[in-house]
Amino acid sequence: MQGPMKPEELRRYAELIVRGCIAFRRGDSLIQMVSLGHRELAVAVAEAAYRAGALAVDVQYEDNRVFATRIQRAPTIALGHQTPWKLAQWKAIGTESVAIVQVMGEYELDVVAPLSPERIAADTGSNNEHVAAIRREARLRGTICAWPTDEWALRVFPDLDAEQARRQLAKDLLSFCRLGPSDLPGHRGWTEHLATLRRRAARLTKLDLKEVHIHDRGTNLRVKISPHSMWRGGGEEDYWGRKIAMNVPTEECFISPDAAASEGTFRCSRPRSFGGRVIEDLSGEFRNGRLVRLKAKRAADRDWLARYLAAIPNAERLGEIALVDSSSRIGQTGRLYYNGLLDENAAAHIAFGSGFAKTRTVPIGQKRYGVNRSKTHLDVMIGTDELNADGIRQNGRRVALVADGTWQI
Repeated sequence: MQGPMKPEELRRYAELIVRGCIAFRRGDSLIQMVSLGHRELAVAVAEAAYRAGALAVDVQYEDNRVFATRIQRAPTIALGHQTPWKLAQWKAIGTESVAIVQVMGEYELDVVAPLSPERIAADTGSNNEHVAAIRREARLRGTICAWPTDEWALRVFPDLDAEQARRQLAKDLLSFCRLGPSDLPGHRGWTEHLATLRRRAARLTKLDLKEVHIHDRGTNLRVKISPHSMWRGGGEEDYWGRKIAMNVPTEECFISPDAAASEGTFRCSRPRSFGGRVIEDLSGEFRNGRLVRLKAKRAADRDWLARYLAAIPNAERLGEIALVDSSSRIGQTGRLYYNGLLDENAAAHIAFGSGFAKTRTVPIGQKRYGVNRSKTHLDVMIGTDELNADGIRQNGRRVALVADGTWQI
């Protein structure tokens, strides 16, 4: 079967991941976390890394059927257990010469949907905690990307056969990463896109906001912005000064609000694919920073998500608000991609759980001024063409950030 990308497209995509997202250098090593359906990309990324002078490229295959067996069969005490070799891997990932690439794209998710949310939370929280600990100190040099699998592509394009669906999804991915036929050669389109996001994030930071008010017909949410906060977008610098992009593609400018001071209601504009489920028509309410009400189209989905969030400390508080406007190439397709990486970059969103220490200007190791600490991070999309986001400055002046779904700054 023909691959979803032409050889030159695949080479450019892999080069973008290695050179344009994780700032790979000669002498570095790479760990790839992939599923079985991602092998073609894993090989291409390995080739790109070795061309860049890699000492080693390890590929760690993750299998949802093995994961499901663990959740169903392992004794409770084993959930979240980290083996000595896994702990050694996390320690290595937090060093300058090691980078990590995680590939997303649905693969055998049907086995995940029936699993207990409490047991999933207990097991995955340990890995998430290690990632968060490394990222808090900006020592995580990695990126999350995507690859079209048959299962994923057919869900997005159900009227096409598998080969056509994978090809169409690949074309979309290349466009979102600024690697399409109309984009600048090499990685210039991607580089310029990141620079645009960084400039917008800098303008947002300069406003010195104390609050953001997000509102449309279904959302009326106020979030407090802590002192010493800064907006992020278009990548970041790691602990060693290397410029990285944690997500490819990306369209967002984001900040972590004060976790104790979110007030109001939200309504999701897009379904959220999570835990093998597609959760539709999600809405809820925050009081004193905590989620106090949650609804969904299907009661079973609402109950599953509520149980998952309740099982993790601070998961019912906000870790992020992210603004994405109608110029997003992902949003402009009008498609649902059933994938958090793409769907969160299609529209403005909020995230339950862990926040980002890099959205504070205080030095590493000092108090983080309201950044939420949790073992999960779950984005849900609230952006629409009618969404408005207003910033409230320290003097009380209201500034339009987004009006009718379009950036104003």
